[in-house]
Amino acid sequence: MHDDRFDKLAKLLVEYSIRLKRNETVLIEAFDIPDEMTIALIRAVRKAGGVPFAQTYYTRVNRALALEASDRQLNLMASHELTRMKKMNAYIAVRGSNNITELSDVPPEKMKLIGRKMRRVQDQRVKKTKWVVLRWPTPSMAQLAGMSTEAFEDFYFDVCTLDYRKLLPGMKALKRVIEKTDRVQIKGPGTDLRFSIKAIPAVICGGDRNIPDGEVFTSPVKDSVEGHVTFNAPSIYQGIAFDGIRLEFKSGKIADATSNETQKLNKILDSDPGARYIGEFSLGFNPRVFQPMRDILFDEKIAGSFHFTPGQAYEEADNGNRSQVHWDMVSIQRPDYGGGEIYFDGRLLRKNGKFLPNKLHSLNWK
Repeated sequence: MHDDRFDKLAKLLVEYSIRLKRNETVLIEAFDIPDEMTIALIRAVRKAGGVPFAQTYYTRVNRALALEASDRQLNLMASHELTRMKKMNAYIAVRGSNNITELSDVPPEKMKLIGRKMRRVQDQRVKKTKWVVLRWPTPSMAQLAGMSTEAFEDFYFDVCTLDYRKLLPGMKALKRVIEKTDRVQIKGPGTDLRFSIKAIPAVICGGDRNIPDGEVFTSPVKDSVEGHVTFNAPSIYQGIAFDGIRLEFKSGKIADATSNETQKLNKILDSDPGARYIGEFSLGFNPRVFQPMRDILFDEKIAGSFHFTPGQAYEEADNGNRSQVHWDMVSIQRPDYGGGEIYFDGRLLRKNGKFLPNKLHSLNWK
């Protein structure tokens, strides 16, 4: 099944997202995707004069490996993969999944162990390569989105081949606004949240790290978060589906957390000391993504949304929080989701999901 859309997407990833140059090496990791897409990426890399390397994975095979993963096995695997990653200038991962809960019965301590052992490989990729990561449209994703497979594929390619360059002026303006701000207040149904973002950088996500994209993030001053927040977008974390998550903060720390799976929620938040502090605050505004589908790469970009993230902070917008958890929790503030307001230093910045300042209007959905 070759599809012109594969070539269009591959070209965008290679030429725009990772801006591959002549003779640069790139590792393509393909998880449960059609071989034709992997081949389209190899062709696009060659066309740009780069040197392609490809690794194909299957989640069911990964599950079998993870179930009995030993220290020795993971040490060897990590050192082998780290050696390879050190030779790469760029990295593209396309992740499909025939069953998004495939890893749900891998014991949590095994998932933790794998995360810990593979951390060095991930750090090398994130910090030292030009990388981009995206999902692949599958029937199981279509099902979560409540759509037919064909309609979902159309939606996916429409969203993923968006011309992100058009959003750049608005994103740059939003970055400047965020970096001048100290106090943030967020209000909405079940939400009254206050925190500071003073002196922490803002980062533009415009199709160069994740596709789909469309957010600008920063992080709160670690101990400044007060109040409570309710997330109206469903979430999936470590293979578990969570709904109606509500967090209450005292001096930056999550003092109380409830959801449909309160016990499991608290277990994740007790993973380590940093998991009860927030590592990221972000405003999402992809003009083609409207409904949550339990897939964070899409859901965190929903038009008119914000996300608030227990756990690890990114080095580019660092508040010092460290954790093995990084869990983006999403709240949509468009009127059809109950509305809400975001204030920056006492001034209303966004109402019911729409930015009010003129220079940010280009980030609003039509």
